[in-house]
Amino acid sequence: MPIQVGDRLPAGELSEFVEVEGEGCSTGPNTFKVEELVAGKKIVIFGVPGAYTPTCSAQHLPGYVQNAEALKAKGVDEIWCFAVNDVFVMGAWGRDQHATGKVRMMADGSAHYTRKLGLELDLTARGLGVRCQRFSLLVEDGVVKAVNVEAPGKFEVSDAGSMLSQLG
Repeated sequence: MPIQVGDRLPAGELSEFVEVEGEGCSTGPNTFKVEELVAGKKIVIFGVPGAYTPTCSAQHLPGYVQNAEALKAKGVDEIWCFAVNDVFVMGAWGRDQHATGKVRMMADGSAHYTRKLGLELDLTARGLGVRCQRFSLLVEDGVVKAVNVEAPGKFEVSDAGSMLSQLG
């Protein structure tokens, strides 16, 4: 069953390509425990079926990059773009989309975390393997406060504008 409002995010790991060495992070691929990253924070997580895909690159990620300051003004600590892609692809896509410092590009290369969320999308017949559905979540201190999962082929409820309206 997919993750629902009131659920706690499952324990697991995601990877991020870190551009600048910082506290506890070396340059390059870094793996993080989700439960540690979300502790005490309000985070918007949006998932896309794939980096560099048309809707994801033209609308979904750009909308969150453009609205990053507005989301943070409403109390959001971090914004994550989540996809079943490898960490190197997510890092490159983030650079190409000017997401650095605005949206964290979180990779779930083997779809392990996607399956824990119950948001997998089997696109094997289209040559894309298992991906994640298009979605957005509002998470506070690890607890899901809002879930927006798109119908197949749609982009209507998981965009940055919809998330802004849910934040009030």
